[in-house]
Amino acid sequence: MAEQQLGVLKALDVAKTQLYHFTAIVIAGMGFFTDAYDLFCVSLVTKLLGRIYYFNPLSEKPGSLPPHVAAAVNGVALCGTLAGQLFFGWLGDKLGRKKVYGITLIMMILCSVASGLSFGNQAKGVMTTLCFFRFWLGFGIGGDYPLSATIMSEYANKKTRGAFIAAVFAMQGVGILAGGFVALAVSSIFDKKFPSPTYAEDRFLSTPPQADYIWRIIVMFGALPAAMTYYWRMKMPETARYTALVAKNIKQATQDMSKVLQKDLEIEERAEDIIQDPRLNYGLFSKEFLRRHGLHLLGTTSTWFLLDIAFYSQNLFQKDIFSAIGWIPKAATMNAIHEVFKISRAQTLIALCSTVPGYWFTVAFIDIIGRFAIQLMGFFMMTVFMFAIAFPYNHWIQPDNRIGFVIMYSLTFFFANFGPNATTFIVPAEIFPARLRSTCHGISAATGKAGAIVGAFGFLYAAQPQDKTKTDAGYPPGIGVKNSLIMLGVINFVGMLFTFLVPEPKGKSLEELSGETEVEK
Repeated sequence: MAEQQLGVLKALDVAKTQLYHFTAIVIAGMGFFTDAYDLFCVSLVTKLLGRIYYFNPLSEKPGSLPPHVAAAVNGVALCGTLAGQLFFGWLGDKLGRKKVYGITLIMMILCSVASGLSFGNQAKGVMTTLCFFRFWLGFGIGGDYPLSATIMSEYANKKTRGAFIAAVFAMQGVGILAGGFVALAVSSIFDKKFPSPTYAEDRFLSTPPQADYIWRIIVMFGALPAAMTYYWRMKMPETARYTALVAKNIKQATQDMSKVLQKDLEIEERAEDIIQDPRLNYGLFSKEFLRRHGLHLLGTTSTWFLLDIAFYSQNLFQKDIFSAIGWIPKAATMNAIHEVFKISRAQTLIALCSTVPGYWFTVAFIDIIGRFAIQLMGFFMMTVFMFAIAFPYNHWIQPDNRIGFVIMYSLTFFFANFGPNATTFIVPAEIFPARLRSTCHGISAATGKAGAIVGAFGFLYAAQPQDKTKTDAGYPPGIGVKNSLIMLGVINFVGMLFTFLVPEPKGKSLEELSGETEVEK
């Protein structure tokens, strides 16, 4: 085997950490910030949408979204994301990272604003247009997954590549917090301006007409950070690895990176021979790809799929947990605006305590202990905590044991983020060849989103009590929360086993990992 790496790529691999690395993190990370904000903020306002559009003056309880509407509002964005990951992942390898990156950002900005401008004041009109725009919002967000990861991995140096891609992913946590803070601020302002009685005191006046602006403002705010980074996204040159290895224009790649690295790089004359080698131009559906990367792709898709089932099912238990701890009082004892405030406060506290620290732990340790160890440990700890919550479940829901329950629950999601939630995003951007990198990341991410759909909806039905009389309105009986948690523990354990199919990319160049420098003599 002759190992040959292009000089321009070697220069990127050994470059010291400098300003352009941080610029790239912020530019790529802002996409993720918007993704998390948009997907997350809807969970803060679903109760409000129910109160406004499904109000029944005869009911003891405030209006709530019917199961099929709630599923549609949450589910269409996930379905859009899945489609966007596959489509834009493929497009990113065809047209180049930079071109496609601009398209996804414009989609995200337009659809964020359009979601908040959903038409009419009748339930059907508002919900239909909200779902329509959320699907296309998801489609744009989906494209951001493979492109952000690929751009960051192709810009980064060898030594700290893991931390850089993890930092882009950690912006998700910042987006979640921002969603909470915006909702808290908006609901506080409206509460001061339009005080109203609780639902129990006056069913009609508990939801002031102005409350309709609250959810629209919260949903539309997500467009702001994305719009602010558009200019910088368009200024970023195409990645050297795409220009050299896929577009086969070494001269252009060298010129671009000379500007970025702010030093003169020599243009290689002989380099053309390496990249023109026909044996390195195999396609996704070729035997050669199967031989070299088949198991890798199975590893990245299966682990992401299994992780997301567990990760997205957490939303089911959140409301039980919050109500159990008393963070969110009974709906009838609050007016519509207070309810938004209380839900936002609870979600933001959970994010601050468990979700966000997990992301930054990954950033700190990934290049020290490696992706493989973090993913294995994360799946293992999630399995342990899921079982620890599940088997003595009846013990945890007693009022005296609430604090223990919250700690166990928080630790589960701390180890999801300091674990497979971050590594499943990072590794697919490192181990595949440049001309298929974005596609393979898109395939892995889309499989993950399929898991998210199973987690969010399969378990919504599964977690219903076995007793017919105790199920939520409109749902058939399920297997109960305890059995659902046991199933999730098993899923995490299987994820741990599939981790063994994924190689360790720590400290290696992207070309070494993907075999692009190997030309057999």
